[in-house]
Amino acid sequence: MEAAMTLAISLVALLVGAGASYLYFSRVGTRQAKTERESATRFVEEARARQKEILLEAKEQAVRIRDSAEMEIKDRRSELLRQERRLAQREETLERKLEAVERKERALAERDAQLEALRQEIDTLKQQQLSELQRISGLTREEAKNLLLKSIDEEVRQDAARRIHEIEQQLKDEADRRARIILTSAIQRCAADVVSESMTSVVHLPNEEMKGRIIGREGRNIRALEAATGCDVIIDETPDAVTLSGYDPVRREIARMALTRLIADGRIHPARIEEVVAKAKQDMEQIIREEGEQAAYKAGIHGLPAEIIRLLGRLRFRTSYGQNVLDHSLECAALAGMIAAELKADVQIAKRSAFLHDIGKAVDHEVEGPHALIGGEIAKRAGLHPKIVNAIAAHHYDEEPASVEAIITIVADSISGGRPGARRESLEHYIKRLEAVEGVANSFPGVERCFAIQAGREVRIVVKPEEIDDLASLRLARDVAKRIEETLQYPGQIKVTVIRETRSVEFAR
Repeated sequence: MEAAMTLAISLVALLVGAGASYLYFSRVGTRQAKTERESATRFVEEARARQKEILLEAKEQAVRIRDSAEMEIKDRRSELLRQERRLAQREETLERKLEAVERKERALAERDAQLEALRQEIDTLKQQQLSELQRISGLTREEAKNLLLKSIDEEVRQDAARRIHEIEQQLKDEADRRARIILTSAIQRCAADVVSESMTSVVHLPNEEMKGRIIGREGRNIRALEAATGCDVIIDETPDAVTLSGYDPVRREIARMALTRLIADGRIHPARIEEVVAKAKQDMEQIIREEGEQAAYKAGIHGLPAEIIRLLGRLRFRTSYGQNVLDHSLECAALAGMIAAELKADVQIAKRSAFLHDIGKAVDHEVEGPHALIGGEIAKRAGLHPKIVNAIAAHHYDEEPASVEAIITIVADSISGGRPGARRESLEHYIKRLEAVEGVANSFPGVERCFAIQAGREVRIVVKPEEIDDLASLRLARDVAKRIEETLQYPGQIKVTVIRETRSVEFAR
C-alpha cells in the first residue's frame, strides 16, 4: 500500500515537474520567437533600404553609361563625316588625274599617228633616193654595197697595219723600260766592295793615334771588329777619320755605333769589341722599333703588325739613289691620301699601300727577286688587305694593278721619286736635261713647239699639220726617240708623244 502511495506520489511529482517545465520552456520559446521576429523585421527593413540605394546607384550608372555612349557615337559620326569629306576630295583628285592621263594618252596617240605617217613618208623618200642614186650611178644596190665594203676593208687593213706598228713600238719601249729597271735595281743592290756615299759611313777620330789602337797588335782589333759587325773597316790617309763600308745599312750603323763607343771608352780589345757590338745590336733593335712606330704615327696609320713595324724601322737606314726610303714612304703616303680623297677612293687602303710599297727593300739584299714582289709576299704573310698586297707587288708593274688604289700608289711613287731634288741630281743638271730633250725635238723640221714634262720622262711635240701628216708623225716620234737614245744620258725611259691637230674653218655669209 505504501509502495503504491509512493509510486502515485512519484507520478504526481513527475507530472507536476513536467508541467512546470513545459510552462517554463513555453514562455522562454515565446520570448525567443518574438526576438527573432523583431530581428527579421529589422533585416527586411534594412534590405529594403539597401535595395533602394542600389536601385538609385544603378540608375545613376545607367545614366552615365548612356551619356558616354552618346558622346562616343557623336565622335564617331564626326570622324565618319571627316573621312567621307576626305574620300570625296580624293575622288575628285583622282578624277582630275584620270582626265589628265586620258588627255596625255590622246595626245600620244595623235603623236604616234603623226610619227607613223612621217616614217612612211621617210621610207618613201628613201626608196625614191635609192632609185635616183641607182639611176645616176648606174650601179645596183648590191654593186654599191660591195664597192663600199671593199673600200672599208682597205681602210681597216691600213688602220690595222698602223695599229700593229704602234703596238710593236710600245712593246719595244716597254721592254727597254723593264730592262733599265732590272739593271738599275741590280746595280743598286749589288754588294760590291766599293766605297760610295750610299754604302759607307765615316767615324771621326780624336787623333791619329787612335787608328793604331783600332788596328791593334797584328791587326787583332780590326779583324775582330769586322768579324763582329760584318762591315769593312777602311783606314787610309784620311786625317782623323775611319771609313766603314758594307752593303747592309743596318750592320753599317751598328758598326758605327760600336766604334764610336769604343773610341769614347778607350778600351779596345777583341773581348771588349764583341761586348760593345752585342750591346749596339740590342740598341739598334730598339732604335729600329722606335723609328718604325714613329713613322707609322707620322703617316697616321695604326694597327700594323710588329714585324712590319720592324721592317719600316730598317728602312730608316736604307737609301735609293741618295733618297732615304722611309722618308720617301712617308711622302708617298701623304700624296696617296690626297689623291685618293680627290678621286673618292679608299683613303686608308691607298695610304697604307703607298706607305708600305717599298717594304721589300728592307730585306731585298737577303731575298732573291724584285723588291716589289718581295714586299707583296711580306704583306700577304702579315695578313694585310688583298688590295694592299696587290698595290705593293704592282707598283713597278711586276704584277698587273687590280684596283684604283694600286694605280694611286704607282703615281705617288713616281711623283715622290721623280720630283726635282728628291734624288741625287742637282737642279742645274735637271734643267739642262729638260732643255736637252726639248732641243732634240726642236731640231726636226715641221715641229711647231715641244714640252718636256713629268721631270723629263715625257716630251710632247706639237707639229704643223700642213707639213706633217699622220704617217709622218709616226716616223717623227720614232726618229726623235732614236735621236734621244743616241745623244742623251738619262735614267729610266723618255716617252715621245707627237700631237697633230687639223682645223677646218669656214665662214657663213
